[in-house]
Amino acid sequence: MTNQRSDQRSVQRSATPQHAPVTVIGLGPMGLALAQALLEHGHPTTVWNRTAERADSLVAKGAHRAETVADAVSASPVTIVCLKDYEAMYGILDSAGDALSGRVLVNLNSGTPNEAHAAVAWAAERGVGYLDGAIMVPPPLVGHPESVFLYSGSPDVFDTHRATLASLGDARHLGSDPSLAVLYNTALLNMMYATMNGFLHSTALVGSANVSAATFADLALNWFMPSVVDSILVEQAPDLDKGNYPGDAGTMEMNRNALEHIVRACTEQGVHSDQPRLMKEIAERAIAEGYSGQNYLAVFEIFKKATQPS
Repeated sequence: MTNQRSDQRSVQRSATPQHAPVTVIGLGPMGLALAQALLEHGHPTTVWNRTAERADSLVAKGAHRAETVADAVSASPVTIVCLKDYEAMYGILDSAGDALSGRVLVNLNSGTPNEAHAAVAWAAERGVGYLDGAIMVPPPLVGHPESVFLYSGSPDVFDTHRATLASLGDARHLGSDPSLAVLYNTALLNMMYATMNGFLHSTALVGSANVSAATFADLALNWFMPSVVDSILVEQAPDLDKGNYPGDAGTMEMNRNALEHIVRACTEQGVHSDQPRLMKEIAERAIAEGYSGQNYLAVFEIFKKATQPS
C-alpha cells in the first residue's frame, strides 16, 4: 500500500508544470549537469547520447536511457539539446523524423546569430517549437536559482515551459529575435576574454618588477575594477546609446598618450606589447575620425563602424 501511494504521488508530481518530463540529448560535462539538475528538481528525465555509457550515472539516479533519438524526443514535450554546434544538432535530430513534430526544442549549443535564424527555419519545417539559449555558468552551477540562462525566440514557447527551464537556473527571455541569446553569449564571452587578457597582461607587466600576481590582484580586482572601471561603465553606459562623449574629464588625445606610455613601458620591461599597441591604434583611428576632443568611450563609434557591412 505504501509503495502504491508513493507511485501515485510520483505520477501526480510529474504531471505538474514544475515537474514536466524533459529529454536531454548530448551528455558532455554540461549535458550531464543539465540532466542531473532536472532529476534533482523532480523532472522525469530521458537522456540520449551517441556513446550510451555516458548516461550510466544518470540512469543510476533514475533517468531513462532512450535507445534511439526518436524514442528520446517522443518521451517528453521538451527536448534540451547540448551539443558541439548547430551542425551536430541537425545530424542527430534529423534521424528522429516525424517524432519531432509537435515537440519543443531548446537548443543550448553555441554558434552565431545567422545559425540561430537558420535553426528556427529548420525547426519550423518540422513543426517544432524552438528556443535558442545560452548557459552563462559552468557545469557545477547548473541548477542553482541564481545561475543565469539566456533564451530567445517565441515568447509563447518560453512562457509555456518557463517552470521547466527555471529548474536549470534563472531563465531570462531576451526577446522574440532567436539570435539574441547566442549574440549576448558571444558578446559576454568577448568581454570575458578581453577582461582576462587585460588582467593577465597587466599582471605580467608588474611581474617584470617581481610583483606577485596575488599582490597585484588585491589592488586590481578588489579595488580598481569595481570602484573605478565598473562604476564608470555603469554610469556612462546610457551615453553610448546617445552618442554623448564629453571630454571634460579627459579627451581621446589624453588617452592616446596614456596608451603610448603603456606600449613604451611594456617594451622597456620586455613584456609582450601587441595588446596595448592595438588599443593605441584604435584610439588613433578615433582621433583621425574626429573624436580627438571627446572621451575614450567614443571608440564605441569605431567598433560600431567596423561591424557594419560595406
